[in-house]
Amino acid sequence: MAEEHPLKPFYSVLVLAFGCSTLVALAAVGLKPYQDANKSLDQKKNILAAAGLYQQSISVEEQFSSIETRLVELATGKFVVDQRLDPQFFDQLDSAAKDETGLAIEKDDDVAGIRRQEKYSLVYLVKDGASVDQIVLPVRGKGLWSTMYGYVAIDSDLNTIRGVAFYEHGETPGLGGEIENPRWQKGWQEKNLYNDSSDLLISVVKSGTQSSPEEQAYHIDGLSGATLTTKGVDNMMRFWFGDHGFKPFFEQFRNGGFNG
Repeated sequence: MAEEHPLKPFYSVLVLAFGCSTLVALAAVGLKPYQDANKSLDQKKNILAAAGLYQQSISVEEQFSSIETRLVELATGKFVVDQRLDPQFFDQLDSAAKDETGLAIEKDDDVAGIRRQEKYSLVYLVKDGASVDQIVLPVRGKGLWSTMYGYVAIDSDLNTIRGVAFYEHGETPGLGGEIENPRWQKGWQEKNLYNDSSDLLISVVKSGTQSSPEEQAYHIDGLSGATLTTKGVDNMMRFWFGDHGFKPFFEQFRNGGFNG
């Protein structure tokens, strides 16, 4: 009987590994359209949840039909009218990473800890007939362990929070992970962003903090035992509703409405 070549086991393992990697790659490519569709559906569901509109008994697509997706230039607050930038296919994180559509944030300004920011942001206009009833805005920022992602729904007065939805993070379950708890998210409803002088006063305070009657309109009770996550959410809001975030958008349309 011929002696088995000493490298035969190696060749067998190599062929098996190549075959398995090929199958995994083909599966990933084949499933990507379904993964993208599920991701889009989940995003729409969270946008609806932030706006207080999500109903399990009605399809997400049907509920989302009352929402108009637009792009805004953050620096000017103006709607983007450019056929090369289609809101339906716009990826904010990918945009932030590219030099032509994103920019590095100065360290002193980067209170949200995101390092880079997109020049254009998606905004979701919840329509009531021809008028805008509320706006849902995407936000993100660094927590204790992870970047936290969410949506904030703002009333048409451009000041009152209708609701929030935090949907992706890596914070500690039972502590910082409670940002996903509907009971905690409910505490954001009817809070105000700015005072009459347009100063940003919204703040997530340490759990148990005693606020004055005047402060209560702007304060959200933080998460017990999750001080750094609470601080991260507070920093996130300070960034996205300040001068580097959506404040120019609000100022642009506070007197002129949402035409454009």
